[in-house]
Amino acid sequence: QGQPVESGGGSVQAGGSLRLSCAIPGYAYNTYCTGWFRQTPGKEREGVATIEPDGGTMYADSVKGRFTISQDNAKNTLYLQMNGLKPEDTGMYYCAARRYYFCSGSWSGVRKEDFGYWGQGTQVTVSS
Repeated sequence: QGQPVESGGGSVQAGGSLRLSCAIPGYAYNTYCTGWFRQTPGKEREGVATIEPDGGTMYADSVKGRFTISQDNAKNTLYLQMNGLKPEDTGMYYCAARRYYFCSGSWSGVRKEDFGYWGQGTQVTVSS
């Protein structure tokens, strides 16, 4: 299995949209949990959204109603559609995967330490 590769980051004004993509060669999206995390300088990496093979999703409260995580098993690609972007969404966004079907029973149980596969990240910058 190859390393995740993210794309789609960029600079937008507040209220704008971006769609991030993540490809993991050889990874079975229809078998394991995947997710998106983000990090800003001086802060801990935090979870943004996760998705399980059956399509079950969870989101951080800060992005609910604005971001949508999805996967295309045929293309072996994970997506994060981000609408209504805010300056506080600025950060490096990482795709992550874990070799386990379930992500967590609840959002509070999603931990970056449980994800063993990480990409290099893609930068998202939102200006006011």
